[in-house]
Amino acid sequence: MDDDLGPSDNSDRYDYNARIEALRCYEYPMLGASTYLDHAGTTLCSKSLMDQFSADMMSNLLANPHSASSSSQFTTRRVEAVRARVLNFVNASPDQFDVIFVANATAGIKLVMDSFREHATGFWYGYHKDAHTSLVGVREAAGAGHRCFESDDEVVDWLHGKDEVGEDLMPTRLFAYPAQSNMNGRRLPLDWPARIRRSGGEHRHKMYTLLDAASYVSTSQLDLSDASLAPDFTTLSFYKIFGFPDLGALIVRRDSGHALEHRRYFGGGTVEVVTCVNEQWSIRKEGSLHQRLEDGTLPIHSIIALDNAFDVHEKLFRTHEDVSSHTLYVAKRLHDGLMSLKHKNGMPICQIYNDFQCSYGNTRSQGPIIAFNLKDSHGSWISNAEFEKLATLKNIHVRSGTLCNPGGVASALALAPWELKHNFSAGQRCDNENDIISNKPTGVIRVSFGAMSTIGDVKEFLKFLHEFFVNKLDDVEPQSRCSSVTTGFYVETLMIYPIKSCGGWPVPYQSCWDVNPEGLAWDREWCLINQSTRSALNQKRYPAMALLKPCIDLEQGILRIRYNGSLPPNVPSEIEIPLSEEPNLYHDNIIRGSTNKSHVCGDSVSARTYASSRVSSFFSQTLGIPCYLARFPTQGSGSSARHAKAHLQPHQETLRNKQITSGMYQTPKANDVPDSRLPRPILLSNESPILVISRSSLNRLNEAIKCASGKAASAEVFRANIIIAEDPSFPPGIEQPYVEDTWQHLKIISAEHTSRSANISPNQPSKPSERSTDLEILGSCRRCQMVCIDQTTAERNEEPFVTLAKTRRFNGKVYFGQHVGLLGSMGQGTGQGKVKIGDKVVGYGSDLVYNL
Repeated sequence: MDDDLGPSDNSDRYDYNARIEALRCYEYPMLGASTYLDHAGTTLCSKSLMDQFSADMMSNLLANPHSASSSSQFTTRRVEAVRARVLNFVNASPDQFDVIFVANATAGIKLVMDSFREHATGFWYGYHKDAHTSLVGVREAAGAGHRCFESDDEVVDWLHGKDEVGEDLMPTRLFAYPAQSNMNGRRLPLDWPARIRRSGGEHRHKMYTLLDAASYVSTSQLDLSDASLAPDFTTLSFYKIFGFPDLGALIVRRDSGHALEHRRYFGGGTVEVVTCVNEQWSIRKEGSLHQRLEDGTLPIHSIIALDNAFDVHEKLFRTHEDVSSHTLYVAKRLHDGLMSLKHKNGMPICQIYNDFQCSYGNTRSQGPIIAFNLKDSHGSWISNAEFEKLATLKNIHVRSGTLCNPGGVASALALAPWELKHNFSAGQRCDNENDIISNKPTGVIRVSFGAMSTIGDVKEFLKFLHEFFVNKLDDVEPQSRCSSVTTGFYVETLMIYPIKSCGGWPVPYQSCWDVNPEGLAWDREWCLINQSTRSALNQKRYPAMALLKPCIDLEQGILRIRYNGSLPPNVPSEIEIPLSEEPNLYHDNIIRGSTNKSHVCGDSVSARTYASSRVSSFFSQTLGIPCYLARFPTQGSGSSARHAKAHLQPHQETLRNKQITSGMYQTPKANDVPDSRLPRPILLSNESPILVISRSSLNRLNEAIKCASGKAASAEVFRANIIIAEDPSFPPGIEQPYVEDTWQHLKIISAEHTSRSANISPNQPSKPSERSTDLEILGSCRRCQMVCIDQTTAERNEEPFVTLAKTRRFNGKVYFGQHVGLLGSMGQGTGQGKVKIGDKVVGYGSDLVYNL
């Protein structure tokens, strides 16, 4: 099975694939219409496994093994039988190996580390750059030093080197590496433990090897039949093989077990005698190594489940060698498919990260994992966050980021340590969208296969990439535009969202609404805080938040919230919150300036939490998650501790930087317009004070959605504060969709004073009797799957994000709408403005526009 897969193998592989396809409907009903491609994270458990385990639990009485009862002794026999079965799974003799059950591979690694750190002289630690984070972390306990080997050749050179210190001075050494990279599936040499043992010479009793086999054994057979060639310590996780149970093992060569005897800690079941009063003394158990290292009561139910997992896995997939051949065959099909994907201009869509010596047809060098990134037709990187948004909508399950493999990812992306530190300072974190910094991706996309993967999964994934990421059209060049002043727009709708991520409230038609530096008055001043994590809740995780509909009653000074969904018994459908900020409404210990922080969009804020249990109970019961209502800070104060993150995107930079000479617009002088790079205060909005969308742009988007037989999007899903529309009296055919992309500023002018609107510059003062508000375009709004949540029903849809991804992607990211903020101190010199439904809107921008 170490040879390349040839044509003669195809018939067998197709037959085996058909067999797996046939059993998936019954055995893996949780898949449904999903395409699951994250088996390196965890594979899926079968229905037969859960049924057999359930029957086992209902048929046998199990008890704590630390007892003499018949049920306890029966449990002990079962546990020991499973222990032997684990050794048999890796072809290891029980005379030469022992199995220590642990929570997972990481727990096994930590057990080794805890033992080695207690050695008299500490220990020296070496690890390969392809190591999982859990292996890398051991270096922090290596008191005698540590080293990261950046290549296989460095390891080989080290093996051939000689120590310059004597035996008495040389510390205990531990070398660790993965059998298979969990990033890209590259398989590392399995003969290193034997070579290290041979190269140690007279010091070999002080040199040990730790093999992380978790990724490797998930689809491949590990052979420990020759103890002289085997690692001293091998860790693995069974959920990566069977999907269930959540259990791991540390397999130890008995000849090396003494290295783990230095651990000082002891837990229940590992000692014979312990004294506590007047004297501290203990005697460890003298039996097998696992008796001295398995602390406390074993996870007996998980161990019994593992027994069932071995049975079912063999029935479903025959041998682990069959799984290995099948998964690599599937991976090769995807690899070849990715390599063949091209944009219309011939540019490749994928950058695949694999070693030049590895082949997806060879089980010795490569496992069924593919790491890659996507590029557009210009060769620019596509954001992995945008990829995951679309994958989620299409029920495709993959993983992206650094994958808990810091060395492998940094090496693949050529990220130097200084760049990683710079990226961190620039805001790059796990699970955020800031994944392209200084024109370099910060992570990769990983597709990984498991025993139940099929060619159908490959076809679905390639179809997905072709639909959304392959440019099938010629590149569109920018076209010139006659005028840089856009008229004919008016304010159609004003909407505020008092509670972050909850429903919106339309400002009454007759109301002239305040525009503050932080945004529209009362907008996103409240939020709901998870009681456990102290993070703000959002609709992406809790769609039912859309059904919490607010209403501001200024006459009574009340924020009224009604829940429009089904309610638990005895839960009111509505609650009222005072708009005032009386101190007695809030918890005394959660005030501005306290150390009890909450987290909003990555920012740490001092929000004030409402003290009323009635308020907390209403929101907790309607959403099904324990949460608080919190407020931050006084509206209109201008003292917000948060600042806007919006900025001009690359597709807008050309427009912004172009000098304007046509029309009536005069480019504002530098000292007339505030620097948009200066911090702008915001309350609890994600990125900017105000969000604006155009009805004409939405109509154009819906035309594209309807052409694809999709459901048209309502304006509400974009959660804009200001919706502008073109004058309905204008003749059809002259609409200006997406013209707002070209604007630098916009002026909102009262409907009563519009005779000279087209000739007013943003920096030209208004007449005393004329109400106007000037806003600066801060940048386009990057979109996520939240636009797919119906704001009336809280149901998730594919649209409009699917069509946005095809029509509104720039530099690998999806945009719709514009972030704006007040331009200078407008109105009566108070740093505020006014806006009313029906007000006229004039946009000022560049004489260049993209033909979309």
